[in-house]
Amino acid sequence: MTTHTPTQEVQLWLADFENALEQRDIASVLTLFGEECYWRDLVAFTWNLKTLEGKDAIQSMLNATLDQIRPTNWQIDGEATESDGVTEAWFTFETAVARGKGLVRLKNGQCWTLLTTMKELKDYPEPSGLRRPMGAQHGASKTRETWLEAREREEETLGYREQPYCVVVGGGQGGIGLAARLRQMNVPTIVLDKHPRPGDAWRNRYKSLCLHDPVWYDHMPYIPFPDNWPVFAPKDKIGDWLEMYTKVMELNYWSSTVCESASYDEASGEWTVNVNRDGERVTLRPKQLVLATGMSGMPNVPQFPGAETFEGEQQHSSQHPGPDAYRGKKVVVVGANNSAHDICAALWENDADVTMLQRSSTHVVKSDSLMEIALGPLYSEEAVSQGITHDKADLIFASIPYKLLPDFQRPLFNQIRERDAEFYKRLEDAGFMLDFGDDDSGLFLKYLRRASGYYIDVGACDLIADGEIKLRSGVSIEHINPRSVTLTDGTELPADLIIYATGYGSMNGWAARIISQEVADKVGKCWGMGSDTTKDPGPWEGELRNMWKPTQQEALWFHGGNLHQSRHYSQYLALQLKARMEGIATPVYGLQDVHHLA
Repeated sequence: MTTHTPTQEVQLWLADFENALEQRDIASVLTLFGEECYWRDLVAFTWNLKTLEGKDAIQSMLNATLDQIRPTNWQIDGEATESDGVTEAWFTFETAVARGKGLVRLKNGQCWTLLTTMKELKDYPEPSGLRRPMGAQHGASKTRETWLEAREREEETLGYREQPYCVVVGGGQGGIGLAARLRQMNVPTIVLDKHPRPGDAWRNRYKSLCLHDPVWYDHMPYIPFPDNWPVFAPKDKIGDWLEMYTKVMELNYWSSTVCESASYDEASGEWTVNVNRDGERVTLRPKQLVLATGMSGMPNVPQFPGAETFEGEQQHSSQHPGPDAYRGKKVVVVGANNSAHDICAALWENDADVTMLQRSSTHVVKSDSLMEIALGPLYSEEAVSQGITHDKADLIFASIPYKLLPDFQRPLFNQIRERDAEFYKRLEDAGFMLDFGDDDSGLFLKYLRRASGYYIDVGACDLIADGEIKLRSGVSIEHINPRSVTLTDGTELPADLIIYATGYGSMNGWAARIISQEVADKVGKCWGMGSDTTKDPGPWEGELRNMWKPTQQEALWFHGGNLHQSRHYSQYLALQLKARMEGIATPVYGLQDVHHLA
């Protein structure tokens, strides 16, 4: 019996895989996959974000795509590794129009998980490295145009005498990062944002806001944060970074601009986008429209009887300015997730009398435990020292099919639960309702399924456990009175301020506001994957609904998520848009069906 090294094992598998694909021998391809197998493709084969689960799904995809995709040149990239019976290796490959990168995991010589991603279009590589632009124009010329003159000309003409190919609505980190990708791919793009300056969406939030994700997780495309950047960046520092980034990446960023309406003409394949640019009405006619308004839609503000009689202030958390004006005031915060905890802690620091109203259970994880156990292997200084850059970490995380992710995450959060058992007991003793997700899979799955229901603890939980932040759990507001709220258990809380930290609706709410309710219903709910858990109804879909991929509305795209997702998936969205601009055929395999309208 011949024994192969892990690298040899993968090389043999790739050779057999390539040969079977070139022969269009799908039956032989399927013999290379185990009975439990997953193939996650990010654009390269499907012009979609699609996970194929099982041999039948893989067969159907290959039957539909192989003749056009024509994959070749499968090469292992580096050395393979083996651990606990799983052999893992990076590889590169090509298709008819693109170059790709992937990650394969083998069990007993057969494929368990396969990731294929498009990295660049062969005929349209980004101008970097050896292809970077010269910048200077050497020699003498009477028609010389300086860089500044060219930028000023572009700013004067784009959107007026020349139309952008793409309009991005929303100029937060998502829209800015995507626009940077499109700029490098030479896709004429305008970003629209209502705020006066890039970064204002961060600056205008409550003053204590800091990122809860660490710096290694949060880099922007092309320009990573410097080595002395803080682990957890304050909101105003992020705002300044985004403003700088917008300028140095030469983005066509229209600030103080509101997108008032948009409509699509299928005959011409063109959007009509009506905007108010600082008082000036402008009509844009792009081919592609991207809603990058954040992964959340409109603020959810619950309707409680008597709200109109309240004599104090009522705010959604997105409107909360910070604690300064509320010293000595009685504040009721409705909600018990990240924003609610942050706001309660800041109010306590400023001597407000604050009560958190927890209506349903919350998953809590201490920041240091999350960093060390769950994030550290991929996103940390130690990971970087071991050669795991954020780009490599993104691909490793993306290579785990969502169906398997709970099995990968559950042991980590069980470890956290044991490590912080005393912390959790103190919280529960204070009456706090805790959970670890419907299937104990923890934070990341809650985020992907519903984008709510969790708090990364940076100090507020100790205040709750000690009674400094008052807690009422398992109840809601029955009625709002002029100077108090009556709870569903009959008790009454005096209140000068009510803050609704109650989250947001689906992103397709923005499509309803900007385009039409008909289009919002046509594309359906954004986010979630059909896990049939709380706030993520089935059927199982296997990918996040509508995010970064084609939707049921032609030429309409949704972009958002946290900084990590915005960075990673912006590349695939930008490649899809670039291919369409250049007239490359992009037959979408497995366009998502709509099961939920909102």
